[in-house]
Amino acid sequence: MEKKTDRRVLKTKRAIRNAFAKLMAEKDINDITIMELAETADINRKTFYKYYSGVYQVVEDIERDILNSYERLLGGVKFKQYMDAPYSLFERFSQLINMDPEFFGYLLTMNGNVSLITRIMRLLKEKTCEVMVAQLDVEPYKADIMIDFVLSGMLSVYQHWFVSDRSVPSDELSQIISTMSFGGINGVIGG
Repeated sequence: MEKKTDRRVLKTKRAIRNAFAKLMAEKDINDITIMELAETADINRKTFYKYYSGVYQVVEDIERDILNSYERLLGGVKFKQYMDAPYSLFERFSQLINMDPEFFGYLLTMNGNVSLITRIMRLLKEKTCEVMVAQLDVEPYKADIMIDFVLSGMLSVYQHWFVSDRSVPSDELSQIISTMSFGGINGVIGG
């Protein structure tokens, strides 16, 4: 039986992750100190060290959590079902982002720190490619190109959305992204 994590632990780790992402939006990872990370998370250094040995362990935790969430999101996905109605697949992405919009807002708007985003996108791409190739009759190199196109476009749209006034609701954004991904520009403008 899986041990349930205490809500206070989850809250503290979320504060640390959000503080880290916020600082990454402002400066290079090598310039982030434990002291300022703890201060930004509104915890003391001792509390930080209770969960992490250093900044890079926070990065590993973030990558692992995002990948685990993404794997759960892909769990049970039948790509053939989504070929005609892809919105529900992209709606899952919105739900993932809406679980912690503050964190994803910081993460997706890191100006000079693209290495973390690049690593996360590579992991998501590999996992998606693996599932897609296993389920669809598509050659791996074609799946690779399609996933590159969709994930890059989706990332760009969400990055812009997080720095905008967010007047477009996230579910509508997902609808547009799904239509663009599967129907192209003609699918959006009705051509």
